[in-house]
Amino acid sequence: MDQNQPTSKTNVPDFSSSNLQYQSGLGNHFSSEAIPGSLPHQQNSPLICPYGLYAEQISGTSFTTPRKLNQRSWLYRIKPSVTHEPFKPRVPSNKRIVSEFNERNSCVNPTQLRWRPVEFPEVPTDFVDGIYTMCGAGSSFLRHGYAIHMYAANKSMEYCAFCNADGDFLIVPQEGRLWIDTECGKLQLSPGEIGVLPQGFRFSITLPDGPSRGYIAEVFGSHYQLPDLGPIGANGLAASRDFLVPTAWFEKELRPGYTIVQKFGGELFTAIQDFSPFNVVAWHGNYVPYKYDLSKFCPFNSVLVDHGDPSINTVLTAPTDKPGVALLDFVIFPPRWLVAEHTFRPPYYHRNCMSEFMGLINGSYEAKTDGFLPGGASLHSCMTPHGPDTNTFEATVAKGENPGPFRITDTMAFMFESSLIPRVCPWALESPYMDHNYYQCWIGLKSHFSSEETNYKSEIQIKEDETSN
Repeated sequence: MDQNQPTSKTNVPDFSSSNLQYQSGLGNHFSSEAIPGSLPHQQNSPLICPYGLYAEQISGTSFTTPRKLNQRSWLYRIKPSVTHEPFKPRVPSNKRIVSEFNERNSCVNPTQLRWRPVEFPEVPTDFVDGIYTMCGAGSSFLRHGYAIHMYAANKSMEYCAFCNADGDFLIVPQEGRLWIDTECGKLQLSPGEIGVLPQGFRFSITLPDGPSRGYIAEVFGSHYQLPDLGPIGANGLAASRDFLVPTAWFEKELRPGYTIVQKFGGELFTAIQDFSPFNVVAWHGNYVPYKYDLSKFCPFNSVLVDHGDPSINTVLTAPTDKPGVALLDFVIFPPRWLVAEHTFRPPYYHRNCMSEFMGLINGSYEAKTDGFLPGGASLHSCMTPHGPDTNTFEATVAKGENPGPFRITDTMAFMFESSLIPRVCPWALESPYMDHNYYQCWIGLKSHFSSEETNYKSEIQIKEDETSN
């Protein structure tokens, strides 16, 4: 789709319907109207907007950001978002949300860390109260850094909307769908899909399947975008057309006592208003929430020797000012073929100047056959060594030099990778779901070195040979 060519939809979608419609593309200039003729033409802010609407701009970048990077949208709403009571500190607040990382609220830890999946809360807990920060770096005040959160919720948000003034949320549901009302329309998010809710947008989350849990990567001072493809060429990885944007939908009824929860500097504030924030009848622009189905990713791989670097599986990146260095990359490990010859096919042992937080949506991860479970997580910080566990190493070598093509199936693992060293929150380190025996998965790795040039056989392969003889 031409980035300069507006698109328009005029439907009123309903989550209960299978006909929920979207617009496609990433970075396009979109337009949508729930009532035909409600979108002004030839200007953004006329003296009198159609249907008596208010014009309101939401800016995701500074006004003077170069045109190719500038992000903003114009919303035409029944009442402007400024119409609310003063913000007050939220009581009770969620003290496990962090947006500025320092020695008072987090610590550094170079040890390989892993967590089992958390259980769902026993008391009613909505999305906002279900968020807990695992680790991060930098500061939302300084507009540079990131936070990695997880969430576990069992209650829909009612007459309440959340607004994150600190950064963009990239949400990865692992269990349970999310129905998300946004100011631009509705999104339905299922496990295996991701959603991006840009800084400043108000949204509300309903849980149609009951309890839900998942992962969130928040970036401060940057926005997610598609990575450059370089020598890959013009096609491959995530395609722009597979990203879906909502169409205009609105609520016009008065709703006394409607609560806006704003995350500002990592702290929560509330303001009361007498209408729904989802009263946008029409909108146009390129700053908008969106979703993506991970099954549409087109992976690339080695077809001769060696295992490719994980960066080849980048779906979205939030760049820094330094070319090729990410504030945060979102990388996936989807079903795919492995065909490299004479090659140790799982990810190689390595130490990385980037820090890696991994999660698992379903199935098992090829480098960790045991202990790394769907809904769990691991953290390998800057220059902390990691790689396949003992069982995976032995099983891989036992297959011999030429195991033939092999297809990885029924899995979806992912990684949040950042150039900034993370600080870990105390409740993550003290969590009852912390796997304190994680290090033992490598303890069984033995030295097979010999000064004589021999063909190495694993213990498993030797036993198999003995059995066959």
